Amino acid sequence: MSELFDPIKPYVTHHLQVDEVHTLYIEECGNPSGLPVVFLHGGPGAGCGAYHRQYFDPEVYRIVLFDQRGCGKSSPHASLENNTTWDLVADIELIRQHLKIDQWVVFGGSWGSTLSLLYAQTHPTSVSGLILRGIFLARDKDVQWFYQEGTSKLFPDYWEKYIQPIPVAERGDMVSAFYRQLTDDNEVQMLRAAKAWSTWEGVTATLQANASVVESFSNSHSAISVARIECHYFMHQCWLEPDQIIKNVDKIRHIPGYIVHGRYDVICPVEQAWELAKAWPEAELSIIGDAGHSIVEPGITQALLRATENLSKKLKE
Repeated sequence: MSELFDPIKPYVTHHLQVDEVHTLYIEECGNPSGLPVVFLHGGPGAGCGAYHRQYFDPEVYRIVLFDQRGCGKSSPHASLENNTTWDLVADIELIRQHLKIDQWVVFGGSWGSTLSLLYAQTHPTSVSGLILRGIFLARDKDVQWFYQEGTSKLFPDYWEKYIQPIPVAERGDMVSAFYRQLTDDNEVQMLRAAKAWSTWEGVTATLQANASVVESFSNSHSAISVARIECHYFMHQCWLEPDQIIKNVDKIRHIPGYIVHGRYDVICPVEQAWELAKAWPEAELSIIGDAGHSIVEPGITQALLRATENLSKKLKE
């Protein structure tokens, strides 16, 4: 199995107001009586795409997708107010309760893997299984690798474009320098910085450059939410204690888990998946030898489809 399922449309959509600021866009697809699964997108700030529905057998799964605070079809767009990791964790549980779901599979990649793990550690009885891709542990060293020094050594040509909006004197702390521009009142400057930040992620996401992936990151609407929200989270260490996810693995040890990671992931190096798997040996780790970070790479796609199939069978036993 390597091909996505056929495109489908939602059978119902919701606009759920979660506080005085934010309203979340939610959609349900597939089988209304099927095995519930929630898709947690990356970023933070990236939003869901229609193709994300296609990673699940629509006859087997009740597929729930939603755009996290400030992105996609949720509103207000790119808002940083009341937008923290723990707000998102609370939102996921609120959505589960709103949809009257007892337990669901949680499927997340990149930042979505971070959020999946934190949600499961906070609400373990709400989670029937975890399918994780492109593990991001959200530690300072993980952020520094991609935004300060690490990936820069592998892609010096793309790096040069990424750092262009930042004055030379401020390049010792790229996250802080970008944050100043991304939260500035100068909209022209903000958009320039947002496109540089988000395009850097798009061009390094796949083993071979993928034009559609780059476009999805670099269009103005997505770039603003991705750059502003990611930078906001990283400025606050994602509101996590050092190594918090690894230290709390015992809380999810009983949950069936699948970890899929590209061998040549330069955004979130495979070391992160390896460390998680060492701490959580009960989970099944698949390292994909010809893939980078993106969910659309063939080997990653195949492994995720296999995981959704295997987990659905395991949960029926």
